[in-house]
Amino acid sequence: MRQRIIIVGGGTGGTILANLLATKLHREIINNKVELLMISDSPLHYYKPAFMYVAFNSFFKQELTRSQRSLLRPEIQFIIDKAESFDLKQRSVATQSGKLYSYDFLVFATGCVPWPERIEGLTQAGDHFYQYQAARQLAHKLATIEKGRIFITVSFPETPNVPHQCGIAPIETTLMLDDYLRRRGVRKAVEIVYTYPTISQLLRNCLFLQRPTGEALPAIFAARDILHQRGFTLSRVDAQRNIAYSAEGEEQPFDILMATPPIRAVEAVRNTGLSESQNGEGWLPTDHQTLQVYGQQGVYVIGDTVDLPVSKAGGSCHNQAPVIADNIVAEMRLGQPVSHYDGKVQAVAQMGLNAGMPLVYDYRHDVLPTPATKAGGMLRNGFNRGLYWATVRGLI
Repeated sequence: MRQRIIIVGGGTGGTILANLLATKLHREIINNKVELLMISDSPLHYYKPAFMYVAFNSFFKQELTRSQRSLLRPEIQFIIDKAESFDLKQRSVATQSGKLYSYDFLVFATGCVPWPERIEGLTQAGDHFYQYQAARQLAHKLATIEKGRIFITVSFPETPNVPHQCGIAPIETTLMLDDYLRRRGVRKAVEIVYTYPTISQLLRNCLFLQRPTGEALPAIFAARDILHQRGFTLSRVDAQRNIAYSAEGEEQPFDILMATPPIRAVEAVRNTGLSESQNGEGWLPTDHQTLQVYGQQGVYVIGDTVDLPVSKAGGSCHNQAPVIADNIVAEMRLGQPVSHYDGKVQAVAQMGLNAGMPLVYDYRHDVLPTPATKAGGMLRNGFNRGLYWATVRGLI
C-alpha cells in the first residue's frame, strides 16, 4: 500500500525537508510505494532573511525570489493551493480549491506571520522588515530621514520560552542602520535608540538573549553612539503623537518606530486547537528531540511553528530538517523515530553593512560572541547570494 507524506509550506524548512526526503526515499517513490507532496499557496520561494536588506536598498525583489518548483527534486509533487484546515483524526488536509488530501505523515512547515494588531497603534505607526512590502516602506523612510529619532523595539510572543522571529535580526538591523546613516552623512543628526523587553532577560537558549551576548552588546553600541535600554516592553503606540509606551510605565518619542512585531502561527494552524497556550498565537506543542507534534502519530513540525526555545530562523530549519527526514523514514522502515534534535542553530550575524560574526549554539551551550570581521561579512554575503539556494535544495 502506497504511503503519502504531505509537507504543508514551501519556505526554508519545508523545502530543505522535501528534498532530503526525496533523496532518502527515491527508490520507494519511483516504485510507487511512497508519494511525497508539498502544498504551498505560492508558486514562488522568497529568501526571507533578505527582507532586512531590502530595508536598506541592498536587495531587489528579483534577487531574493526563485520559482518554488525549480528548487524541488522531480520526485516531489508540488501543489499550489492553500491548506485551509487539518483533520487530525481523519488524517487529511482540506485546501482552498476544495480538495481533500489524506496523509500517512504530515509536516507543518507553515512558518509564522507578523501580528502588529496585538499592540494598539503599532500597525498604524510602526515599521518592520519581516515582509517585502513592509521592508520597502521602511526603506523609503530610512532613505529620506535627515534628522530625528529612530526608536527600535522588540516584542516577544506571550507563550513562555518562545522567542521572536529571527532572534538576531533586531541587533543586525540596528548596526546596519548605523552604517547606513553614516554612509548617507546624516548619522550625527539622527539618534538611534535600541530597546529590549523585560521578558527577554528571563529566556534562555534564544539567540542573542543569552548572558554572554547581553554583556557584550553595551560596548558594541557605545562604540557606535547607539543608545540602548533593557526593560522596555512595548504596550501601545500613540500614532498621532508618535510616542511609544511601555508596560513598565515609560514613554519614548520617535520619528521612525522600527519594530520587531508580535508574531503568531498561520490561521489554519491556530484553528487546529493543538496549541497549549490560549493566547491566539497557535504554536504547536513540539517534542524537543524528535520534533513530533505531541499526541499526534506521524505528525511533525519544523521551523517557526514550533514552541521550542530556539531561534525562529533558517539556521534552525537547516538542523531540524535532517532529524525529521530521518524520523519519517525510520517510522516507515523500523516503526519508530530514531533521530534527536539537539537544539543546534548556526548563523552568520550581519554586524553592520560589511562585517559578519559566525554563531552557533544548541540546547546545552550558549552562543559565544566573537569579533565581527570583514571575512565574516563576505561569508554572509556569499550565503545570501548563492549558498542559500544550494542549502534549500538539500545539497549542503
